[in-house]
Amino acid sequence: MTDSTAPATAPPERGRARRALRRIVGTIAQTPATLIILAVMLVAGILSRGLWEPFDQSAGMQVWAYGLPAFDEGRWWTAITGTFLVPAPWVYVPTLIGLSALGALEFLRGTRVALGYFWIGQLFGIFATALLLAFLRIFPAWDWAQETAAALDVGPSAGAFACIAALLGIVVPPWRMRGWLLLLGVVIVGVLVLGTVADLEHLFAVGLVLGVDRTLRPQRASVREQRLVAFFGMLVFVAIEVILAAIPTDGPFGSTEPLSNSVWSTLFDVAVVLLIANGLRHARRWAWVVAIVLMSINVAIALLLLLLAPLDAGGQVDASLTITTDGTAALDTGTGLLSLIMLIYLIIVRGAFARHRHTTLGSGDEPTRDEVVAMIRKEGGGTLTWMSTWDGNDYLRTRTGIVTFQKRAGVAIALADPIGPAAGRAESVRQFIAAAEQLGLAPCFFSAGEQTRAAVPDSWRSLVVADDTIVDLPGLAFTGKSWNSVRTSLNKAGREEMTFRLTRLQDEPWGIRTQLNAISEAWVGDKELPEMRFTLGTLTEAEDPEVRIALAIDAHGSVDGFLSWLPVYGENGVRGWTLDLMRRREGGFGPVMEYLIGSSAVAFRDEGAEIMSLSGAPLAHEYPPEARVIANLSARLADGLEPVYGFQSLHRFKAKFQPRYETMYLLFRDEADLARIGAGLTKAFLPTATTRQFARAGLELVRGN
Repeated sequence: MTDSTAPATAPPERGRARRALRRIVGTIAQTPATLIILAVMLVAGILSRGLWEPFDQSAGMQVWAYGLPAFDEGRWWTAITGTFLVPAPWVYVPTLIGLSALGALEFLRGTRVALGYFWIGQLFGIFATALLLAFLRIFPAWDWAQETAAALDVGPSAGAFACIAALLGIVVPPWRMRGWLLLLGVVIVGVLVLGTVADLEHLFAVGLVLGVDRTLRPQRASVREQRLVAFFGMLVFVAIEVILAAIPTDGPFGSTEPLSNSVWSTLFDVAVVLLIANGLRHARRWAWVVAIVLMSINVAIALLLLLLAPLDAGGQVDASLTITTDGTAALDTGTGLLSLIMLIYLIIVRGAFARHRHTTLGSGDEPTRDEVVAMIRKEGGGTLTWMSTWDGNDYLRTRTGIVTFQKRAGVAIALADPIGPAAGRAESVRQFIAAAEQLGLAPCFFSAGEQTRAAVPDSWRSLVVADDTIVDLPGLAFTGKSWNSVRTSLNKAGREEMTFRLTRLQDEPWGIRTQLNAISEAWVGDKELPEMRFTLGTLTEAEDPEVRIALAIDAHGSVDGFLSWLPVYGENGVRGWTLDLMRRREGGFGPVMEYLIGSSAVAFRDEGAEIMSLSGAPLAHEYPPEARVIANLSARLADGLEPVYGFQSLHRFKAKFQPRYETMYLLFRDEADLARIGAGLTKAFLPTATTRQFARAGLELVRGN
């Protein structure tokens, strides 16, 4: 039995082995430069005996190694020869690991790019370090500067670090920023704690790539990610402070020993920083202000010590002033440099901790979110009404209902239609307009329906901003030619064993939630602008227990895409659902969005829901000739933002589901308000965008026309 089955199973095994071998050979063929460098290093290790004996203790170190002493003697070529040597046999292990970054970069971006990063990073690290040490050795009392300036070094580590930095530039967000912060922490702590020639070279190589590639852009991350990075940055900051205080070090700013006399001071610092970190995690403005002040004080102290520490070996500046350059001073200096990094980061992402300006348009008796939710459940609302419950909104209580609004750039922007009985809508509109104008604000309604349009004064203008795409669910069946693409997606998902799950985010396990966060952060990270808000939610809003999540899970348990659905209330409870988030995993199931929307429609239909809104694609409407003057403004915005957010292509995608359309309007007093309303809407949609990002978006607008 065994003999008879062996021939049948052998060919597939040999086929798999051949395919694996071809993949290995193909990978090797795409990394010739890495293999050549490894081969030269192997030959150099054999000739120098460095493979089995410490090279840094041999006579060859004084001939082939690079460093300031070698350059002083005119041996500039050692920058090349020293690259292929390592100081000790055990160093070959981390060296090979480091050079794997060169191989990965060569495989992903090509040989020329990889060699450019490696050699430019290596040579820049070597010569920039030598130049710095040549300057620092003019301070004869600074022992570290004198000792390091006299040291030689070998190895390709600076080039390897440059390749690691280059690889981070192509890592998908949010891991790109996290990787950058980790790498910067490693090289900076290396200089502070060890302070060798190699540590300086690593810092210069990484700094060069950071300055040239500019792939570390924390302002592009989502607000949630910016806050999390600030939180973990503070934790790393306090952890390094504890390390510097508890473990002996020997860096540029002096040697440190465990400081037993500062234990209570260190514990106090830890407690304060942890309190601040928790405040940053919860977006507390006071925490951001306190962190800025604390980091600034640390930077100022470090700057003072840097200016005074190297002046004299005994620390004496003159006969009347003595500066003690002991472990405490070294600790303060190291802490100050780390504080500088945190200070720069906190300033860059300041928008994530912006103070929420509470605005009172009425008597001061503003409704709470719970009251808003209660009124929605009682009176019902439109397809966008549930967005009124999101953070960042203010509320005006009227005699007949509630108006949700945001104050931006001198404009009071009401979101969708007033909440409350339909018969009282006109009164709510009137009171909102009067309250806004009393405060000198320009009132407007964004994404309002026909009833609100009829309720505003006759002199008001209207501009179509979107078409709400509504699918009627009773009797829905994906039959006929018009449903071909949706039907094909559902069938393909079945063949590929995709699983659909309609759930709530809070009910999902940690592993699923982590995948959703990663997918969402990756989607946000490569946009020129940060996440849009106002009528576009995030995972934070999806955590609401009233919100449903639709998941597409492949046969291996990975989430390929997900949607979030907001409830649409009627007089008798939930009567439908509105699409909010649409996210997909890069490289996952192709038609995952069609699959998710189609499967959601079937599930909602079977539950008895009346409608499913695919929401409106903002600024994606074809205007009639009579609206040409005002429509040109919207058209320019749509063309300019299309490369950034793809509103028009999204509008075409939703047409696959054969929806009916209900027009959404921007309602405003007259054309004189349009400039202010445009600025206000921009800030409402992009509350955390920087001035530079706004300028880039403006450039896109110009290019689009």
